[in-house]
Amino acid sequence: MDKKITIGKAAAAADVNVETIRFYQRRGLLAEPPKTSGSFRYYDDAAIERVRFIKRAQTLGFSLEEIMGLLALQQSNACKQTHDAAVLKLQLVEERIKDLSRIRTTLKALIQQCETGTSAVSCPIIESLSHG
Repeated sequence: MDKKITIGKAAAAADVNVETIRFYQRRGLLAEPPKTSGSFRYYDDAAIERVRFIKRAQTLGFSLEEIMGLLALQQSNACKQTHDAAVLKLQLVEERIKDLSRIRTTLKALIQQCETGTSAVSCPIIESLSHG
């Protein structure tokens, strides 16, 4: 394709809104194309692919700062460093899953106490939050 398109069409092609592209530009994740004589900025396929890369990385839980690092690694073809970043991210995700599982278990128990009325206090959830 490699035709030049406006920001609105680029956003639609990348399945984001225009403000997302502008935000990525302000954060330094995406270069802002120069204005043409008609005062338009035109985006190419590489810009659209970069936006898609950023969105996919965010979906995997990478922060914008981490994505900047991944983009730098992409340009240097540093597979080992990218692998290490993914391993670290996976460890963080695994820890978060454990935390969420613990939270789920606690909430289920508190909800059950409320529903069955087996608690000695008026509201086990409030009591739990009050006394941690």
